[in-house]
Amino acid sequence: MNDYGTREDPHAQARAARQLPLLLHSLSCFREIFEIVYAHHPISTVVEVGVESGQVSGIYAELGASAVYCVDPAPTESLRAAIAANEALHLVENWSPDVLADLPVADLYVLDGDHNYATVRAELEWVLTHAPDAVVVLHDLLWPCSRRDQYYEPSGLAAEDRHPSSSDGPTIWHDELTPAGFVGLGAFTCAQEAGGERNGVLTAVEDALAAHDGWRLAMIPAIFGVGVLTRDEALLTALAPYRDSTLLSTMENNRLALYTRLLQLQFEAVAHSGHADQLAETIARQGRDIERLTGEAAGLRAEADDLRRQNERLRAMLDERPATRAGRVLRRR
Repeated sequence: MNDYGTREDPHAQARAARQLPLLLHSLSCFREIFEIVYAHHPISTVVEVGVESGQVSGIYAELGASAVYCVDPAPTESLRAAIAANEALHLVENWSPDVLADLPVADLYVLDGDHNYATVRAELEWVLTHAPDAVVVLHDLLWPCSRRDQYYEPSGLAAEDRHPSSSDGPTIWHDELTPAGFVGLGAFTCAQEAGGERNGVLTAVEDALAAHDGWRLAMIPAIFGVGVLTRDEALLTALAPYRDSTLLSTMENNRLALYTRLLQLQFEAVAHSGHADQLAETIARQGRDIERLTGEAAGLRAEADDLRRQNERLRAMLDERPATRAGRVLRRR
C-alpha cells in the first residue's frame, strides 16, 4: 500500500523515496505484476534464471509457489544462505540453457540472467517448446539491452555467439558507447554496436515469438522493461493497464536520462579529482624545487659574501704595501 503522507506526517513519501536505491533494477519492484500473474494462472513450480539476493525468489514462494528453482552459475555466500533459509527455494548452480531440461517443467519461468541474444534465445527456445502452458516473465527488454548485447565476464558463450564488445557503456545522450556511460566496471561488457540481427534481449524475444505460434508479449515499460509471455488472453487483459503505457514509458525515459546524466557527472567529477590530485602533486614538486633552489641561492650568496670579504682583505693588504709604480697603477684601477 502506498503511503502518500498525511497532514500530521507530511514526509512519509520522502522517507519511502530515500529508502530506495538510486538505480531501481530489481524485479522485486514488480510484485504487483506477479500478483496479477498468480491471480490468473495457477503457479506451483517456478524456475528463476538469474537470482539477485534471494529476496525476489522468496516473493514467488510467498505468493503460493511450493518449489522455486533458483538458477545461478556463480552464487555468493549470502545468496546461498538466503536460499538455504527458505525450504521452498532450491539452488541450481549451472548455466541456464544447459540445465532447463533437467528441472521439472514449471508454471512460471522468470528469465533475468545473461542479457544477450544467444542466451535468451536458447532459454526461450526450450521453454516455449516444452512448457506451452507456462507464463514467462523476462527482465531488461528495453534500454540498454533491448537491441545491444550485454556479456557477463567471464562469458560462457562461444565466440560466434558474441558481438565485438567494449568495457565502455551506453548512455541516453548519444548513440555511441562512452566510459561515462552505463558501464560494468569489469562485471560485464557491451556490444560495440546496437541493432542488427542476433543482438539484444528484445530481438531474441521477437525471434522466439515468430518461431512459436500462440504466444503473445505484454510489455511493461518500466525499470528497464519487463515482458510477460503467455497464451492466456485473460492474463493479457488483466495486464492491459500496464501494457505499453505511455505514462510508464515517459517516466522510464526520463528516469534513464536523469540517471545517465548522473553517471556522466560522476565520471567527470572523478576525472576532475584526478586532475586536481595531479595538479597538487605538480605544485608540491615545484615547491620542493623552489626550496632546493632557495637553498642553492643562499649557498651562492654565502660564497659571494666570502669572496667579497677576501677581496676586501686583499685590497687592505695592498694598501699597506709601500707605494710602487705598479701599486699606484693597481690602486688607480
